[in-house]
Amino acid sequence: MFNAQCSMFNVFYNFAGMKKGLVLEGGGLRALFSAGVTDVMMENNIQFDGLIGVSAGATFGCNYKSGQIGRALRYNITFKDDPRYMSWRSFWKTGDLVGAEFSYHILPAELDIFDNEAFRQNPMEFHIVCTDAETGEPVYKLLDDMDSEGLDWIRASASMPIVSRPVPLQGRKLLDGGIVNSIPLKHFQELGYERNIVVLTQPKGFFKKRTKLMPLFHLTMRKYPAIIKAMGRRHLMYNEQLRYLAEQEKKGNVLLIYPEDTLPIGRTELNEQKMRKVYQMGRKCAEDNLKRIKEFLTKTDKTLACAACSTSNNL
Repeated sequence: MFNAQCSMFNVFYNFAGMKKGLVLEGGGLRALFSAGVTDVMMENNIQFDGLIGVSAGATFGCNYKSGQIGRALRYNITFKDDPRYMSWRSFWKTGDLVGAEFSYHILPAELDIFDNEAFRQNPMEFHIVCTDAETGEPVYKLLDDMDSEGLDWIRASASMPIVSRPVPLQGRKLLDGGIVNSIPLKHFQELGYERNIVVLTQPKGFFKKRTKLMPLFHLTMRKYPAIIKAMGRRHLMYNEQLRYLAEQEKKGNVLLIYPEDTLPIGRTELNEQKMRKVYQMGRKCAEDNLKRIKEFLTKTDKTLACAACSTSNNL
């Protein structure tokens, strides 16, 4: 009986220590919806063991680990008209629509300072997803420090093909993680994150179609045939991930947070009114679902604690 009780204690201990994760997909400026959601969660002291972000989900999501509420919306509005930030002028001069040096080094170091000390001190793990431009394979990175190299990893995760140059890091040439793994829930589960909240930037029922830009990809990305191939099947990958999300939601492993309707903003649309509206849509969604979020993150431990006690008493 002692061995059986010890076994049940171990089961309870393992479940009580279940790792809880936050998964943020990208979508360019659509991810200000996610920023609104995460700001409300930070205001309510909702904590996770780890976060994984893709593209804009990474660039905005890093503020969760540093605890900087409102920063993502603030700097996008402050620098929306600065051609060094995001502009076709930047693209023609540097090959990057989003200015690499200004956006990922000057801005966070001098103009809207990123709190790297808070980022390092927060025990929450912060993971990002990139794509290897030469192999077409996903590259996952755990970031402990948002130093110059860490910021370049964030840049790589958000470097959209056609309008960005591949970012050279650790012997690889990296592009946007959303090319090959837009919603990395399964990867996070494989890392041991068993209970996850996933924030999407498309409404329920969304179905991705094959991109109409394939001729442009063939023209501009001819040095990277693996990227052309990946973009040609990206809609299949994305829709399969949506199917998997629905399956995991039914099993109770995932709580999905998504906008009620298509977000009224384009990927690179720096329109202040639209940015504020999308951000507020995210805040409202989080506020409306706050009780569900808290229950989802706590009910498993309580339920399993009761189940473990009940089973142990019957041994």
